[in-house]
Amino acid sequence: MIAEPQFNTMTPQQYLDWEATQDIKYAFVDGVVFAMTGGTIPHNLIAGNLFALLKAHLRGEGCRVFFADVKVEISENGPYHYPDVMVSCDSRDQNAIKLIRYPCLIVEVLSPSTAAFDRSDKFSHYRRLSTLQEYVLIDAEQMSVDRYRRLANRHWDLQTYIAGESLDLASVSWQESLDLLYEDVQLGVEESDSV
Repeated sequence: MIAEPQFNTMTPQQYLDWEATQDIKYAFVDGVVFAMTGGTIPHNLIAGNLFALLKAHLRGEGCRVFFADVKVEISENGPYHYPDVMVSCDSRDQNAIKLIRYPCLIVEVLSPSTAAFDRSDKFSHYRRLSTLQEYVLIDAEQMSVDRYRRLANRHWDLQTYIAGESLDLASVSWQESLDLLYEDVQLGVEESDSV
């Protein structure tokens, strides 16, 4: 999730050097840094469930699965984002310590405050990654998943999955029921109802 921008513009290298000294994460877009805020419990559970499922599936396959705190570099000039879940099977990322450059799969769990950005500008940024094969948007308020799959360099196919269906991710040869993605998530519960 993204909070208000910090309006001191920086170069990409200034951002990377500065963020390394900060206590919280910051995204970087067009010279502006954005403080990353915490998410909801459903958001955390969904991202954690997917991370655990993919980690188990890809064990020993030469792929690395990342969860929330790893940034992706779109280019040396930015932008830099923190996907909720990301997978790289590219040997060029195998020894990466600070950021990933060659993901094949990026997943964002949607929240009302970030959904429009995740669907538009952020997806536009991610599409610039030549290795990206699939981009997945998971709704945290209802059982619904949108999967974008690259068909050709500039063409993407959208498939929507709903309750009772299985999500198919060709980029990592994985298919699983949405029920497992949403395991332990209480949908349709207002905050006041859960206290």
